[in-house]
Amino acid sequence: MRPVVPAAQCAARVWPRAPQRNARRGAPGTGARQHGPALSLPERRFPPPWSVEEHNDACFIVKDRDGHALAYVYFEEEPGRRPATRLMTRDEARRIAANIAKLPELLKRRA
Repeated sequence: MRPVVPAAQCAARVWPRAPQRNARRGAPGTGARQHGPALSLPERRFPPPWSVEEHNDACFIVKDRDGHALAYVYFEEEPGRRPATRLMTRDEARRIAANIAKLPELLKRRA
């Protein structure tokens, strides 16, 4: 059975800190580079290129090479209904879907 410690003593007690990893060794979140053999990356789940298709004058669908739907971006063309439904215009939705479809190319450039 654990002893009961009064709250005043508990707040004043210095608790041991978790061990810190050296930043030079590549601690997580430090941006330090790992040395040693390169890790192989797993094959991508959603193979590029990604494409954009319009569906039923209601949304744009971003699909991968195999045809799997990755994102649905909805829009409303009637100006009177748009504020009530809180949807984007067709042009805004098209631009967002196109930018989502560009992600694999942008990530490939960074690597």
